[in-house]
Amino acid sequence: MSIEVTNLTKKYGDQVAVNHISFQAGKGEIVGFLGPNGAGKSTTMKILTCFIPPTEGTAKVCGFDIGEKSIEVRKHVGYLPEHNPLYLEMYVKEYLRFAAELGKTKNPAQRVKEVIALTRLESEQHKKIRQLSKGYRQRVGLAQAIIHDPEVLILDEPTSGLDPNQVIEIRDLIKNLGKEKTIMISTHIMQEVEAICDRVIIIDKGNIVADDTLENLRNSAAGKVIIRIQFAEKMDAEKIKSIPNCDKATETENNTWLLESADSAFRQQVSQFALKNNYEVLELVSEKNTLEEIFRKLTGNVGHL
Repeated sequence: MSIEVTNLTKKYGDQVAVNHISFQAGKGEIVGFLGPNGAGKSTTMKILTCFIPPTEGTAKVCGFDIGEKSIEVRKHVGYLPEHNPLYLEMYVKEYLRFAAELGKTKNPAQRVKEVIALTRLESEQHKKIRQLSKGYRQRVGLAQAIIHDPEVLILDEPTSGLDPNQVIEIRDLIKNLGKEKTIMISTHIMQEVEAICDRVIIIDKGNIVADDTLENLRNSAAGKVIIRIQFAEKMDAEKIKSIPNCDKATETENNTWLLESADSAFRQQVSQFALKNNYEVLELVSEKNTLEEIFRKLTGNVGHL
């Protein structure tokens, strides 16, 4: 495994930021690391990149213990922190050459040329970093993270500040990098996770509350079955409420209803209801639970993500 975390804990005095968490991530896997603000995401990432030590527990990156072999860990990890630190008075190309040489990259000039092309920085490479927009600064940070061709990438809000076209380009880059690397990505953008991640880990108040594929989370973690049904004629709300195990019914438009239930057999019950009462059904579809709904349910966060 590229990342192995066992009973990892971080305390600040009496406050527990990360509480005995354990997980693994392998090569070729893109893992979404999600949670509300203050849940412990950035703390975990800083521990894995050897910026801060854990209070308890262990972690290994590419087989190297973060406490005993921190230099080796850093050689194998590329890290883009949430607040992207850059040398603003350096030119883009100069900064990347500096980062490449600092990481003892073979043929640094050629590698700089490659990452500039990968991150679409050709037009900005001769500018000082302070002259760049936030989006382009974010690209420079990502270029720095991959300059030494690490086996593991840890990215904290990698598309922050990018416009929609840039977001798509960076997502495509991350997906391509994820074919051969292990990528751990923290973001509040649920569409981003759905677009690029193979697996999702959700952390809340320092505890892991979910660790599964997105499909499995949609099917089970939310504990809710959603059915969209369209009738040929107008339906009375009292009739809809008579469907067995229907917890919630919302009429949308064109005689269409969204029905919710905690019963896994609810779709069959809706079908039997229509058949028994001889109601003509134009459409009956099982809706997938969105990642945003799952996130809010598991973290108890009903405000903004």
